[in-house]
Amino acid sequence: MDGAAQLRAAGIESARLEARVLLATAAQVSPDQFFAAGELQPAEQERFFALIARRAAREPLAYITGTKEFWSLTFAVGPGALIPRPESETLVESALRTCDKDRPLRVLDIGTGSGCLLIAVLVERAGATGIGVDLSEAALGWADKNAVTLGVAQRCRLESADWEPAGAGSFDVILANPPYLTTAEFAQSEPEIREWEPRSALVAGEDGLDAIRSLAPVLGRRLALGGQAFVELGQGQGPAAAEILARSGLEVLAIIPDLSGVPRCLIAGRAGRGGV
Repeated sequence: MDGAAQLRAAGIESARLEARVLLATAAQVSPDQFFAAGELQPAEQERFFALIARRAAREPLAYITGTKEFWSLTFAVGPGALIPRPESETLVESALRTCDKDRPLRVLDIGTGSGCLLIAVLVERAGATGIGVDLSEAALGWADKNAVTLGVAQRCRLESADWEPAGAGSFDVILANPPYLTTAEFAQSEPEIREWEPRSALVAGEDGLDAIRSLAPVLGRRLALGGQAFVELGQGQGPAAAEILARSGLEVLAIIPDLSGVPRCLIAGRAGRGGV
C-alpha cells in the first residue's frame, strides 16, 4: 500500500496532498522541489514510511513537519502549542487595519501559544513592542523560537502567566485566542485535535465561555485609554461574549467574520472610549 492509500485508509481526506508533503519532508526538500530531486534514497524511504505511520495515527501534519504557515510567515510548532489556524488571521488583519501605523503600539498577547498573533503584528509594525503570556512552558518555548527566527525577539517579552503579565502597565492592543470549545464540541472533534493538541488551549467549559469570563476583567484593567482588544470567538458566541464584557466596563465595537463568513474577531474597547 502506498503512502497516500495508507492515509486515505486512516480517514484523512487530503491524503494525496499530505503524502506529497511527507515525501518532501523525508527528502528534506520543499514539496515543489521534490520531483526535481529524483527517487528517494533507502534512508529517505525509511523516513517516509515512518512519517506516514505517524500521520496515519492522526498526529497533526504540522507536528510532523514541524512548521505551519500563518500570515505568510513560517512558524515552528510541535506538541504543547496550539497549531495556528487560518481563521485566527482575522485578528491580525483587524488589529492592523484598526491601529495607527505610525504609533509605537504596546501589544499584549494573552495565551500566546506559538506566538503567531503577537509576532505577525510585530513583523508588520516595526515600532510596536509586545508581551506574550502563556501558562504552558512548552508553548513559550515554541514562541521564543519563532520570535528569534522571525526577527522580533528584541521587541517582545514572553512570560509564564495565566492571563496577565507581571507588573503594572496598560496596552494599546490586546490579542487573545482563548479556549472556546464546549466540552461536547471537544469530545466530537477530530482525533488530531482531541488526542494531540493541548486541551487547555481549546476547551472552555460546558458552554465554551469560561475563558471569556476570566478574560473580561483583565481586558478591563489592561486596556489603555483608547485601546482595543481583539478576541477570537467560537461560532455564535458574540451576543453572550458581549454581555460578559459589558460587566467589566467594555463594549463591543465590531465583530468581524473570517473568510468562511463565521463571526470570528470581537473588537472591544472601554465603554464610551474611542479606538487607537
